[in-house]
Amino acid sequence: MKNFDWFKEAKYGLFIHFGLYSVLGGEYKGRRCGNYAEWIQSNLRISNEEMGNMAKEFNPIKFNAEEWVTFAKNCGFKYMVFTTKHHDGFAMFDSKVSDYNIVKQTNFKRDVLRELAEECKKQDIKLGLYYSQDLDWHEKDGGGYKTPVVDCAGTAWANDWDFDNADKNFYVYFKEKCLPQIKELMTNYGEISIAWFDVPFTLSKSQSKEIYDIVKTYQPNCLINSRLGNGKYDYVSFGDNEIPASKEELQTVNSTNNDINGIKHSKYGLYEVCQTLNQSWGYTKYPIWKDLKQLRSNKNKCDNLQINYLVNIGPDGDGCFPSKAKELLQKLMENL
Repeated sequence: MKNFDWFKEAKYGLFIHFGLYSVLGGEYKGRRCGNYAEWIQSNLRISNEEMGNMAKEFNPIKFNAEEWVTFAKNCGFKYMVFTTKHHDGFAMFDSKVSDYNIVKQTNFKRDVLRELAEECKKQDIKLGLYYSQDLDWHEKDGGGYKTPVVDCAGTAWANDWDFDNADKNFYVYFKEKCLPQIKELMTNYGEISIAWFDVPFTLSKSQSKEIYDIVKTYQPNCLINSRLGNGKYDYVSFGDNEIPASKEELQTVNSTNNDINGIKHSKYGLYEVCQTLNQSWGYTKYPIWKDLKQLRSNKNKCDNLQINYLVNIGPDGDGCFPSKAKELLQKLMENL
């Protein structure tokens, strides 16, 4: 299939974690969160009211879609995956389903996703959309409360600091926010090449199928990653920063992030590794940068295994790529 061919040939993608958490940079009221700065709300148990107040401070006036896409293209990336809504529930697009978004809650009032989608089309870069389909800390009925005992980057998978886990009904969130927002994403932003889902612990088999079907209805050529859950996927996303050691390991790797059923094999031979440049996906004020030599080694290993390499960058609250991240990506390009 044509959509499988482009993915295999692309090999190299840019992951962008950009959201309300970017304003904080991994620190709130003098307290630092864990390694994953985008998990700061759960890690420091920040209330939705406080996060809502912070939205008024989110004004990424230096965001420039043309500069982002041009940089990605110059660094050799063939596709981009952008976080449209992370676990905090804040949408980086003009959603009519929920007012908790960058257009309605900030002074910026621009649809970042629309500008990025238009620029990707203009510069012929494939666009993928990350959407947290399970976890949503802004919603009382957001998922994660049925999650098995697996470590997370915060204090809890579900928002149990604002809401009582015993009073949650995932079906309500799924029908009233999750599905309608996915439909918005698949119908309002042109061609979408990848639907990138995450942490599928709460979804039933029928709910995973519903999401898969709605994506394929409106974007039939869109590829769906294995973190959708319950065996509904087109390609395998390995765990965070997880790279198999050999082709044989492609059959045996078992990552809790892939799927609640341990999905680890792609019948189409499509695989993807996602890796950070430092210890965090979202922007952090306290980065521990990875060694360029190791990044090059990882890229070469993925190439040899015929696995796509999706490298992440976390723009700051102003909408700028950190200078060190840009330097690493530019130097990594020299060996492509």
